Amino acid sequence: MNVLIVDDELHARKLLADYVTKVSFLNLIKTCMNVFEAIEVMQKERIDLLILDIQMPDMTGMEFARSLNQRPIIIFSTAYSEYALESYELDVADYLLKPVEFPRFLQGVYKAKNRHEMKFPSKEAISLQNTEIVHSVDKDNFIIVKDGTKIHKIDYSDLLYIEGQREYVTFHTTQKNITALSVLRNLEESLPSEQFIRVHKSFIVSIKHINTIEGNVAKIGEKIIPIGGSYKESLLSRLNR
Repeated sequence: MNVLIVDDELHARKLLADYVTKVSFLNLIKTCMNVFEAIEVMQKERIDLLILDIQMPDMTGMEFARSLNQRPIIIFSTAYSEYALESYELDVADYLLKPVEFPRFLQGVYKAKNRHEMKFPSKEAISLQNTEIVHSVDKDNFIIVKDGTKIHKIDYSDLLYIEGQREYVTFHTTQKNITALSVLRNLEESLPSEQFIRVHKSFIVSIKHINTIEGNVAKIGEKIIPIGGSYKESLLSRLNR
């Protein structure tokens, strides 16, 4: 998703830009200090996600959002809570209160990602809709994923994490990514629980590949994985065994 950040505060722009670069499915196009710079960028570039401050000189973020005939997905980032109700009249994806912590930012961009996928399903997802996927599991060593034309053998030792994306999942490994029709619930029940654990409604991770946990996120390699509130206690309990 192509991202444009608009905020008149330099510190806020730098912080949000840093957050964007940490999320693999986001591509930062530019940061702008006012809506006039943003208009120039949007005339030249396709913007999927607009992260927008509200209180800015000349034109507020709210006024700017209302002026757009074709709005990208919008997340407001502001120090003022009183605009929250008005913002949702614009059907924004989320409303972040400054100072924005990374876990809260991550929640917001995943909401935006879900909206984007519903509106613009990937070619991969479309091609999978007519393909029957079955998987079989060896409790000790590997999982077999069959997509009708290819059979993939994924060793557990190479499997970093599994990401659920509505009706399909992506297996992220040390060598490649493989997408197949399935649901996380089925995989959660069949994968060996001593090696893998559900940490979010959209993620199952390999316990051995977790590098660090900080707050409500886990780091696997360079990937930041959100930890859902209902999953955190069981994850910490597992790590403490």
